[in-house]
Amino acid sequence: MPCSRSTRRRCSVPYRLTLAVQWAGRLLCWSLAAGMTTAATDLLLAPQAPWWDTVWPLPWYLTCLSTLAWAVLRACEKASQRPPDEDTLPNHWDQAA
Repeated sequence: MPCSRSTRRRCSVPYRLTLAVQWAGRLLCWSLAAGMTTAATDLLLAPQAPWWDTVWPLPWYLTCLSTLAWAVLRACEKASQRPPDEDTLPNHWDQAA
C-alpha cells in the first residue's frame, strides 16, 4: 500500500527503493515500446517532417538511460536485502547434490 501523508515517516527505505525499481522498469518497458513504434513508423511510413529525424531516436535514448537507472536501482535493492540467518535456512540446503 502506498505511503499516505500521515504515515510518510514510517515508510521503510526498502519499500521506496522497490517502488523506484518498479517505476524504472515500467519506464524501460514503455520507452522500449515507443522506440520500436517509432522505428516501425520510420521504416514503413518514412515521414518527411523536418523534425522527425530528431524525434524518432529519442525513445531509444530514453531506453538506454532507463536501463542504466533500473540496473543501478535494482543492484541497490538487492544490496539492501539482508541475507537469511543460518538458523532460518532449511536443513536440506546443507546437503551436497
